[in-house]
Amino acid sequence: MSELLPSGGTELSPDEIEALHARWSSCWSPSEVARRLAGIGTPWYVAAGWALDLFRGRQTRAHGDIEIAIPAASFPEVRPRFPGYVFDAAGSGRIWEDATPEVLAAVHQTWLRDPATGNYLLDVFREPHDGDTWVCRRDEGIRLPYSEVIHHTQDGIPYLAPELVLLFKAKHVRRKDQTDFDATVPHLAPAQREALAGLLARVHPGHRWLADL
Repeated sequence: MSELLPSGGTELSPDEIEALHARWSSCWSPSEVARRLAGIGTPWYVAAGWALDLFRGRQTRAHGDIEIAIPAASFPEVRPRFPGYVFDAAGSGRIWEDATPEVLAAVHQTWLRDPATGNYLLDVFREPHDGDTWVCRRDEGIRLPYSEVIHHTQDGIPYLAPELVLLFKAKHVRRKDQTDFDATVPHLAPAQREALAGLLARVHPGHRWLADL
């Protein structure tokens, strides 16, 4: 993804940013997303807070949206799975409706919008990769095969490995991120704790979570 934002788009006002919560209120569940992507060839996974709930086997808190991630080059394969809906690009407080390839190349978040209601249903992260190798967006030196990055629930829903979810959450540590960390760490296997500690030491040296691992 480019570091320079493309031209155009709409800068959201503080009131519009506040109103986004309502526009996400009818977002899909992980099972609904999995149903729509059933049989697709590209790797994909549920990310962020929902991924941690899938790891723990139950929903532990309310989620304001749902995020999945795909290899950036696979977006043309994923896009036709959602006929009748529109993909908007989002980044740095702006939205580009029905995003063009130029915009898609510059930002990594893509929000699926129902044009009939204006509501958002799904956030698709288009992530860096090297062929079949997952590349961490925060540190492109962290590269893993998708087989290690993606876990599955008993009914087959793919989700990001919890230690990687927590690595992404470590950047800002909002209240919900701390809650997710506290609720997830007791369920991590020793190898997962060790992996998370190593990742945090590399990407966020001195992070406060290291003391709890």
